[in-house]
Amino acid sequence: MKKSRLLNSELSYEIAKIGHTAHITLCDAGLPIPQSVKRIDLAVEAGLPGFINVLDPVLSEMQVEEIILAEEIKEKNMPMYEAIMKSFKEAGMNPKVVFVPHEEFKKITHNSEAIVRTGECSPYANVILKSGVVF
Repeated sequence: MKKSRLLNSELSYEIAKIGHTAHITLCDAGLPIPQSVKRIDLAVEAGLPGFINVLDPVLSEMQVEEIILAEEIKEKNMPMYEAIMKSFKEAGMNPKVVFVPHEEFKKITHNSEAIVRTGECSPYANVILKSGVVF
């Protein structure tokens, strides 16, 4: 059995195979997922698993140099924005933060290697993680 924190084999595989600057998106239960992008659906029911419950184990395995968020999160879901930033701080990362309109965010997801759907049901609880390097 795998000893590290992230146990989901599909998600762990996607993180292991991506290169520098590749994207993985973590999203809430409602974000449209393009047919052309690999979907890793972790949602069981509303709220399960929560967004931060997925983000934290992902950050234990993925080096992130930049994140993209919908600018609406600052007005519509500040507690989630603060929780996201706290997760990065606790993981020892300080990524560049880029805000874009939600409609543009949805277009950028088409470039993701994978989109991970959580059970999160709060507005704009989505992040695009841009892979960094560990050296």
